[in-house]
Amino acid sequence: MFRLFEDKALRMRAMTVMIVVGMSGFVLGPVLGGSVLTHVRWEWLLVVNAPIALIACVGVRLGVPADRPEDLTDDVLDLPGALLSVTTIGLACYSLTSGVEHGWLSALTLASIVGAVLAAVAFVRHERRSASPMLDLGVFSDGIVRGASIAQIGTSIAMASVMFGLILHFQYAYGWSPMRAGLATLPIIVTMIAATPLSEWLAQRFGHRIACLVGAGFLGGSLAGLSWGVDHGYLAIAVCMVAMTIGLRTVMTICAVALVDAMPSNRTSLGAALNDTAQEVGTSVGTAVVGTLIAALVTTRLPAGVWSSELVASFFHGERITYAVLAVVVGLVAAGGALTLTDSRAVEEHPEP
Repeated sequence: MFRLFEDKALRMRAMTVMIVVGMSGFVLGPVLGGSVLTHVRWEWLLVVNAPIALIACVGVRLGVPADRPEDLTDDVLDLPGALLSVTTIGLACYSLTSGVEHGWLSALTLASIVGAVLAAVAFVRHERRSASPMLDLGVFSDGIVRGASIAQIGTSIAMASVMFGLILHFQYAYGWSPMRAGLATLPIIVTMIAATPLSEWLAQRFGHRIACLVGAGFLGGSLAGLSWGVDHGYLAIAVCMVAMTIGLRTVMTICAVALVDAMPSNRTSLGAALNDTAQEVGTSVGTAVVGTLIAALVTTRLPAGVWSSELVASFFHGERITYAVLAVVVGLVAAGGALTLTDSRAVEEHPEP
């Protein structure tokens, strides 16, 4: 997609549209899923993905032009690398769940941790030796690529954690229906669209580095605010969602543009894939971490139906600690990634050869 726009301003707009659409789906999922669950069993949500994927395939076939011959490479599909990467992330996330459920020193948990480490080592070893690696590890020698990827992971951890935690908060602590709980997250999608001019103005006025630092400040501040807001009703939570989305919108757009533009002209697809992978990894880690923290701080078995006042109070306590921890971790990760960017006010984040 990025090679379709030679003009750098249009490329940034295209990236903006892509991110808004993607994030909109992430937020609308609970709303639509909640409405479906009021009528059918949850298994039907898995079936719905099939026609959606088919529509996407048709859209790509009709709307995406073929690559130019000069943009093609002789790389082959790296199946071992893909398998090792999925194994690493899967075992790492499962080890968090297993630690709470079976104990951190249990055989299953320790085996998961060891397996994740071994898979990660094998992945790095394989990618370095492969003639056509799935991920060319050499790209991380570029500070912009490394920092933007780290920042994207941080922002995705923040969003996944908040979405997962707040859906539980609205449905069980407040007793709202799945549909109402999904609608309660709409401030995120509204702000995602409305904050477009602000994120672009920050980048053009102050440069990528400062703009991302501002976004990181919004992220850390909003998560800290949520650790207070969970005890003070929906309005306080909604304000924090708005502030968080401003931070997400700013950091994700600028880092995505910087990451893709840091690649050679014939490797922008690698930059786009790396950007998406960083977000997916952050989403997986964020969901696993917030679930683990809540389970460790509250209970490993959240009951269905109406919660007792004691359980609600315990859940709020767990949320306060979880969001406070995330405020520090995500704020530092996003800020650290932002510091690797340049002060460029344009899209280009690397010097021309």
